[in-house]
Amino acid sequence: MTRWSMVIDLDKCVACQGCSIACRQENNTPAMPPDQAKMGRSIRWNDVFPLPVAGAEEAGEYPHVTMRYITRPCMHCENPPCIKVCPVQATYIAENGVVRQNYNRCIGCRFCTVACPYGVRYFNWEDPPWSPELARHINPDTFSENGSLEGPSMRPKGVVEKCTFCVHRLQKAHDKAEAEEREFRAEDYVPACVQTCIANARFFGDLDNPDSTVSKLEKSTRAFRLIEDVGTHPKVIYLREG
Repeated sequence: MTRWSMVIDLDKCVACQGCSIACRQENNTPAMPPDQAKMGRSIRWNDVFPLPVAGAEEAGEYPHVTMRYITRPCMHCENPPCIKVCPVQATYIAENGVVRQNYNRCIGCRFCTVACPYGVRYFNWEDPPWSPELARHINPDTFSENGSLEGPSMRPKGVVEKCTFCVHRLQKAHDKAEAEEREFRAEDYVPACVQTCIANARFFGDLDNPDSTVSKLEKSTRAFRLIEDVGTHPKVIYLREG
């Protein structure tokens, strides 16, 4: 079985937020109006946060200031609490380890949002706004006109959404390999945030393949997972700053 995993090297990350922009463009996550954002209703599948530096003397003074950041997609846990609380099985874990959301089945109860210890699930309080300017940039690869239960789609009002590891790219990669009459390769599938990272701080691959980069980095002494003690076993792994 394949277990798709992402490794993020915090020592390389420059907090440019290119990953966040690429995620928004690739997955058609709407830019919420300022009034909605003030109420905490922004939808950001991939977010970048500043972290406080321990000790004022370590933080420094302007213009020599030290700042640390962490970027946070969905953790795609191996033991995801969001699945356990969903009363209609709208959220589930696929055979390849990607935690998926069935938007047609979701009833908007938001139990999964409360259960997620990472805060990476977002509820659509309104029909996502698309100005004419933004509508020109809608990615057709993540738009399903027939509302497929399994395929990506534009999310309507009243459902929860989250990072999918750009799983639509996996299907495209399989289709391309078939068209080229060759075997699918793990490196054929790369999420948008990984592809766009200017610092090469993100790595993606099969955690069950001992020869993959992510499998080797998982064994690094710098490797850690967020909130490991809650037993979620995230497949997003971080590398501490050196």
